[in-house]
Amino acid sequence: MSRGSAGPPPADPPQAGAAGAGRADQTLLWLAAASFASMASMRICDPMLPALAQDFGVAAASASGVVTLYAIGYGVAQLAHGPLGDRVGKARYIAGAALVAALASLACALAPGLPALELARLLTGSIAAAIIPLSMAWVGDTVPYGQRQAALARFLNGTILGAILGQAMGGALADTFGWRSAFVILAGIFALSGWKLGSTVRSERRSGTQATRTPGGTAGGTAALARYRIVLGSGWARTILAIVAIEGLLAFGPLAFVPTALHERANMPIWVAGATVAAFGLGGFAYTWNAARLLARFGEPGLALGGGALMGSGFALLAAAPALGVLACVLLGLGYYMLHNTLQTHATQMAPAVRGTGVAMFAMCLFLGQSSGVSLAAPLVLASDFVALFAGAAAGVFATGAVFALLLQRRVGTKIE
Repeated sequence: MSRGSAGPPPADPPQAGAAGAGRADQTLLWLAAASFASMASMRICDPMLPALAQDFGVAAASASGVVTLYAIGYGVAQLAHGPLGDRVGKARYIAGAALVAALASLACALAPGLPALELARLLTGSIAAAIIPLSMAWVGDTVPYGQRQAALARFLNGTILGAILGQAMGGALADTFGWRSAFVILAGIFALSGWKLGSTVRSERRSGTQATRTPGGTAGGTAALARYRIVLGSGWARTILAIVAIEGLLAFGPLAFVPTALHERANMPIWVAGATVAAFGLGGFAYTWNAARLLARFGEPGLALGGGALMGSGFALLAAAPALGVLACVLLGLGYYMLHNTLQTHATQMAPAVRGTGVAMFAMCLFLGQSSGVSLAAPLVLASDFVALFAGAAAGVFATGAVFALLLQRRVGTKIE
């Protein structure tokens, strides 16, 4: 694996026997639960847009601020979460963030109007932003390298399940108990995971088996800036950050409008459209179940190229044949995780000495790209139709995968089969 200019990764922390390993498994379990809630919260509003539009008397595209503002908050807040997680301890910080995210989700449920809901979504995204990136960094810090891929795979299954159920819950609850009930359920999951994770961290601290902190300097703005300089000092890190921003723009911007497109073009009920888009997560599971075999067969450049091609095929199907939405979404999910996990693997090693900051910057670029994508997609939908949006996305994601594959091939000297 290629490394950034920050030097070799820190040594793996000493293990504390079976008891320490068991507590680490508990920590990973509740990190995955909190990440499930974060990912579900991220995607839950996509199939809700028609219901929100009807409730608040606006066009579906005009209600997309609940998606855009969440992504903006999620991206910008990484500037704070990464350095703070490096400083105070990642699992401890995530536990507190999950509890605050529970309160923010309740604010979404109680919002009296669309502007209040948008503000509450901005707050939720800003807080929940800490959870997934710092969880990935925690795995990098605490799991021995030989076991790290398996641990990351277990963690990724939690985030994928959140994406699946987030889409399905948003549509089903909007059609049955009302969209506000979805945010109440999310608040409960955030609260439970934050409480259990906090209890596990305190138990580890008392027993002396908690993970060691990655070296990250001292407190204050200077230390934070120094961490950013370490990450941005690597040309390869800058490349990874730029590509993931483009990926977020081209993939998740159009994806936010897939449930609305299926509802309007294929006459699907909202809950069916939401469940259809949840097939994106099935494609993700297809990747995690076969990740080792795919990597051995194609290598990183092949995964990047194939991921871009599969995503392009999925968007092309949505443009040409929305009735094949399930197949299209499976292709999108499989392709996305082939491409994104290759990017993500490099992101975890961009700056091992400040891993939390590096992965947080990666997430920031991804979700700033996503919010830009939603903002650009909304006027395109209003001015033309969904066909132009999905056709443009198909070409864009294929080109992104091809360019990244070429850069990987040049970097590691491998050959795409």
